[in-house]
Amino acid sequence: MTSADSAAAAGSATAADCAADVGLLTPVGAGCAVAGLTGDRAYVRAMLDAEVALTRAQASIGLAPEPAAGVVAAAASAPGRFDPRDLALRARSGGNPVIPLVADLTAAVRELDAAAAAHVHRGATSQDILDTATMLVASRALATVLADLARVAAALGRLATTHRDTPMAGRTLTQHAVPTTFGLKAAGWRALVLDAYDRLTAVRSALPAQLGGAAGTLAAFSAFAEAPDGAVPERSRSGDGRDLGVRLLAAYTAETGLAEPVLPWHVLRTPVAELGGALALAAGALGKLAADVLVLSRTEIGEVSESTGGGSSAMPHKANPARATLIAGAARRVPALAGVLYGSLVAEDERPPGAWHAEWQTLRDALRTVGAMAETAVSLAEGLRVHPDRMRGNLDATHGLIVTERLVAVLAPLAGRAEARAAVTRAGERAVLERTGLLEALRGEPDLAGLVPDERLRALTDPTDYPGSAGALVDRALDRSGHGRPAP
Repeated sequence: MTSADSAAAAGSATAADCAADVGLLTPVGAGCAVAGLTGDRAYVRAMLDAEVALTRAQASIGLAPEPAAGVVAAAASAPGRFDPRDLALRARSGGNPVIPLVADLTAAVRELDAAAAAHVHRGATSQDILDTATMLVASRALATVLADLARVAAALGRLATTHRDTPMAGRTLTQHAVPTTFGLKAAGWRALVLDAYDRLTAVRSALPAQLGGAAGTLAAFSAFAEAPDGAVPERSRSGDGRDLGVRLLAAYTAETGLAEPVLPWHVLRTPVAELGGALALAAGALGKLAADVLVLSRTEIGEVSESTGGGSSAMPHKANPARATLIAGAARRVPALAGVLYGSLVAEDERPPGAWHAEWQTLRDALRTVGAMAETAVSLAEGLRVHPDRMRGNLDATHGLIVTERLVAVLAPLAGRAEARAAVTRAGERAVLERTGLLEALRGEPDLAGLVPDERLRALTDPTDYPGSAGALVDRALDRSGHGRPAP
C-alpha cells in the first residue's frame, strides 16, 4: 500500500473510529483507573445521579410526590438507555449534553409513570446538573488519585528511611555543589507528594453541589410551592422557618453527598479554579520526582534506575526510564490546563457564553492526566532501584572539590578567610590539572602548612563525612503524618 493509499484509507475511517480515544497519544493514562472514572459514561452516570438527587430532594421537602422520586431513580438506572455518543451528537444543537439527557430521562420516566415525568429536572437549569455531575466525577476520581498518592508517599518514605545516610553529590545549576544524602532527596519528594495529597484532600472535601435555577435565584422552586392546583403538598408551604430555596439546596446537597455552597456558583467559579490549581500542584510534585529520576538515571550518572526499563525501537541496549519520562511529559501539560480554568473565573452575567463551556474538557483532561501520573508514580516509586556505589563514585568525580565549602569554613579562623579561600582555590585548580586529588594538593599549599594535622586534613576532604544536618532533616520530614495522611 502506498502512502497515498494509506491516507485515503485513513480518510474513510468510520465515525466510530473517529470517536474512539483509547490513549494512543497519551500512553501514561492508557488503561488507568481515572480514565474510566472520568469517561463519557461516567459523566452520563453523574448527570443522572444529579437528576435523581434533585427529584429526591424536592420530594423530601414536599415539592414533589414521594413516589415520583422512586420512578425517576428507576428510569435513570435503566441499562443501555442513555447512549453517550447519541447525547453528544444531539448536544450540538443546544450547546450542552444535559438538554438531550433530560429529554431521554423524561421519556423513560413517562413510560413508567406519566405523572412522575412532570418532576424530572423541575426548576433546574442545565448548568445545575452538569456542574453537580462534574463535582461528582471529580470527587470519585480524586478518591483513586489520593489512594495512589498515599502509596507513592509511603514508598518514598521507605526510601528515605533506608537511605537516610547514603551519601551522594548535591547538584545546583547542573554542577556538583556539596554532598547530600539520597535519604534527604527522597524525603523532599515525599514532602511534595504530601503537599499535593493534603491540598487535594481539602479541595475534594469542599467540592460543592450546584443548584440555582435559571439565573441563580432558585425562584422556580418557590413558584411551585405557590401553585394553586394542589399538586404540591402543603408541607412545602409551611416549612421550618427557612427560605424554601435554601431548604431545597440543603436537601439536594445531602442527596449528592457534596458540600453545600453558600451561593449558587454558576459564575462564581472558585470550586473549579481551586480544583485546577490543586491538580497543577499534584502534577508538579510528581513531575519533580520524575525529573530527578531522569537526571539520576542518565548513563553517566547511574545513581538510580527504574525497576524495568523501556526499550528502544532502534537501540537494543537501551533501558529507558519510561515511567519517569511519561510522568515528566504529563506534568508539563497540567499547568496550561489549570490556566484555562483560572481564566474561566472571568465569567460575565449569570451564565457566561464560553467560559463555562471551556472548563468541561479542560478539567477532565487535568483529572485524567494527574490520575494517570499518580498511578504511574506508584510503580516508579515502589520499584525504584538505588545504586549507592555509583553515588559514592560520583562524589569523587571532582577530585575532592565538592568539600571546598567545608575546608574554607574550617581553615578561615586559622589562616584568615581571604587567605584560606585563596589557598583552597589554588589547591583545587591544581588537583584538577594534575589529577592528584584535593588532599595531595592541599598538602602542597605553603599557606596551610602546619595549620591542620594530616589526619584531620584527610577527614576534612572526605565527602562522605560532610552530610550536614541531612539525617536530622530526614527524621524531621518523616515525622510529618497525621489524620488522613499516609504514614512514612
